[in-house]
Amino acid sequence: MPLFLAFLLVPIIEITLFIQIGSLIGLFPTLAVVILTAMLGTWLVRTQGALALNQVRGSFEQLSDPTEPLAHGAMILFAGALLLTPGFFTDGIGFLLLIPKFRANTFIYLKSKIVMQSFQMGTRSSSAGNRSKKSHQSDVIDGEYEEVTPSHDPKHPSGWVEGPK
Repeated sequence: MPLFLAFLLVPIIEITLFIQIGSLIGLFPTLAVVILTAMLGTWLVRTQGALALNQVRGSFEQLSDPTEPLAHGAMILFAGALLLTPGFFTDGIGFLLLIPKFRANTFIYLKSKIVMQSFQMGTRSSSAGNRSKKSHQSDVIDGEYEEVTPSHDPKHPSGWVEGPK
């Protein structure tokens, strides 16, 4: 229901703001503001996104929790989508999401609302259920080998290139 309300209310708010601001400053200045906010938003998203990407890389290099930098990156991506959408209300929310302090507070709020029930690192093979209990307890991999003696001329180590004739 909240998503339905958002899809219903946001266009109504945008249309109302376009009419109100357009009647105050005129059609062409209103369109110019919309285009300028999209251009400014694109530039800000690019710079903020590069910083967020560096923070994600840094967290991976330091083997620390990448949750916060990834959340900031997602909020910056969402801000970019809002800033490219024509409208004053969506631009306002998009610019708010580009403010690092606002993003940090939003992350703290969202983190308090999300409850982690399970967490698993690594991958699990789809055939893991078919293995015996003994193979789960051991890291030994059984294999066979056969010793092969080279049958080629030592002057020509591989059969790919012919030597001088």
